[in-house]
Amino acid sequence: MEFLIEFEITVPTGTSETEVAERARAEAIAAAALVEQGHLLRVWKLPTDGDSKVLGLYRADGRGQLDRLLGSLPLYDWMQIAVTDLEAHPNDPALQAGDTVERGGPESNGDRLPDPRLTLIYRLEATLGQPLDLGETTHGRRRIVPLTGGTFTGPKLQGTLLSGTSADWQTVLPDGTALGDIRYTLQTDRGDLLDVRSRGVRHGSAAVLARLGRGEQVDASEYTFRTATQIETAASDLDWMNKGIFVGVGGRQGQAVVYEIYLVG
Repeated sequence: MEFLIEFEITVPTGTSETEVAERARAEAIAAAALVEQGHLLRVWKLPTDGDSKVLGLYRADGRGQLDRLLGSLPLYDWMQIAVTDLEAHPNDPALQAGDTVERGGPESNGDRLPDPRLTLIYRLEATLGQPLDLGETTHGRRRIVPLTGGTFTGPKLQGTLLSGTSADWQTVLPDGTALGDIRYTLQTDRGDLLDVRSRGVRHGSAAVLARLGRGEQVDASEYTFRTATQIETAASDLDWMNKGIFVGVGGRQGQAVVYEIYLVG
């Protein structure tokens, strides 16, 4: 079953900024876990003077499970909540012709799988060092491109890239396609370390790849740069990353590279 929920958050008078920040951080982590579990589908801010009103689309087995999910939220005791039960409509474009139940609902007999969802985790802007060109090998032209620094920001975390532990080990094919073995270490503002490893591919027309090779500014829409990513961390409140499947979109910006990493939910 799906539910449309309106939240209005009221911070009690006298609450310290530290407690507000800690609860907001815990709420973001809890929301990410609900996304991964398939319970939180979408979230919107309502057009008000502030950020106190939020609209969410949730999925649960019933009101009992929904109440338990909402009751576990770190901001629950600051919330006023209005719940609207949703029912499938025969004209819903998410349903195929002839379907009479919700996608993934209990009457589907398990023959329908949930739609994947992408949630932005962070955007990394990293500076590049001078590439080390190993030359032609039996596997192709090998290059090592150091990532010398940078910062990352996201809805739930932010921090810096650590130099000396980060680089892109590339194999460049005869047509200019670059296969990346990208490994870097991030440190959050709280000091937590993230070990990030990606397998990537960058391809496009010969003219566009030549411009990239010369270090020119090329719009990311002119070529394809995608990654499959794993993240490992020992931080207990970020353990959901160890279990996550991530994909990335990349782009070169002169002597820098930008990655946007998404959780597949």
